[in-house]
Parts: sequence; structure tokens; C-alpha cells
Amino acid sequence: MQSKDLLKMALEMNMGMTLPLIEDMRDAPLTFPTPNGGNHPLWVLGHLTYSAANLIQEMMLGKADPLAEWKGIFNFGTEPTSDAAMYPPFDEVLAKCKEVHQANLAVLDSLSEEDLDTPSKGCPPEYAEYFGTYRQCFLMSANHWLFHYGQVADARRAAGRKPLMT
Repeated sequence: MQSKDLLKMALEMNMGMTLPLIEDMRDAPLTFPTPNGGNHPLWVLGHLTYSAANLIQEMMLGKADPLAEWKGIFNFGTEPTSDAAMYPPFDEVLAKCKEVHQANLAVLDSLSEEDLDTPSKGCPPEYAEYFGTYRQCFLMSANHWLFHYGQVADARRAAGRKPLMT
């Protein structure tokens, strides 16, 4: 098996484990995972979507950020809020998530195994250890889903939901 196949499997599997938890919170997307706040499911969905688009298009390929208008609400370091007016509708973010995922898979499919060692075109030097090559960008994009899995699981518990078997 080539690493390209493993990257594709990780992208599909990690999203496939996390997205059902988020989708199950469609009716309570602003539920914080703790009494002290945290990352609610709508922010997690938007953040994962924004990050996946930004990571592959801007950082890896050196192109314009396709979701630049979301930077102020979903970028790393932004603070989730309970104000629904601050966010696009849940279904719009979900649709964009699936669109970005398919676009990123198409980019991966277009690359050879050797292409995956290409240096990222827009990676700041201080992040090269994590995002310095195409391969690393796809790996981190896949892993990012699992970074936030527990936050959504905790938000589901805070909403009184039982665990989903994904």
C-alpha cells in the first residue's frame, strides 16, 4: 500500500468517525462541551472546514484562501460564541465541509506518490515541521478531525445525548 492510499483512508475514516457526531447536533449546534465554554459543534464543523480548505489550498498549494471570509469566526484561536447570528447556518457549513473534503480528495488523487514530497508553497518556516510537504499537509488535515472528536462528544453529553457508535 502506498502512503497516498493511507492518507486517503485517514481522511475518509477520521471524517467518517467525527462528522456523524456533529450532524447529530444539528438541532443543538451551539452546545458548549463544558459549563465553562469550549468548542461547540458548529464552531468545530466550521473550524475543520476552514482549516482543511486553508491548509490544502493556501498553505500547501500557495493559492488564495477559499474561505477567507470565515477566518474571523473559525480560524485557530477564535473564541466560540453562543450567538447564532455570528455563524453561517449549520447546513451551509455542513455542505461546504463536504465540498471542501471532495475538493481535497481530488487534489490528493491528482498527485503521485513522489508529488507528496513536494515542499508546501505557502507554509511559514515555523510550521514546516508539521506542514512542510504535501504529504504532511494531508496527514495533518486527516488528523485534525480527531483532535476535535472529544470536544463534540463532550458537547453531545452536555446536551444529554448518548454516545453514537460510529
